[in-house]
Amino acid sequence: MENYEYKTEEEYEAAMVVIERLMDKGEAQLSSEELETIRTMALSAQAYEKKHYYVEPPRTFQGMIELRMYELKLKQKDLAEKLGVSNAKLSLIMNGKQRPDVPFIKAVHTELDIPADFILQHI
Repeated sequence: MENYEYKTEEEYEAAMVVIERLMDKGEAQLSSEELETIRTMALSAQAYEKKHYYVEPPRTFQGMIELRMYELKLKQKDLAEKLGVSNAKLSLIMNGKQRPDVPFIKAVHTELDIPADFILQHI
């Protein structure tokens, strides 16, 4: 299968339509050629997105926590429970009104998989 390289937003959008149409058929209904087409087009789309839709990584401890909340589809109350803190404490930390303590920092590192070096540089 040939490699695709999307140079314009129109090409990328057209590819998304093709991928979605094929995926709507259901994996069991796809031929091996169609599965390979999806795989190749999706990898090319990912490369296009990485090049054209770059999102700068968070620059703050709270920003990184918010990013992980978004990625994990967590509401603040769910995040507080996951981190073992009250919603009020989480709110104070996220708004910069309370400094995070060691148990909170450990929970952020282990539960949200935020690298320790990022945490140490940003608290």
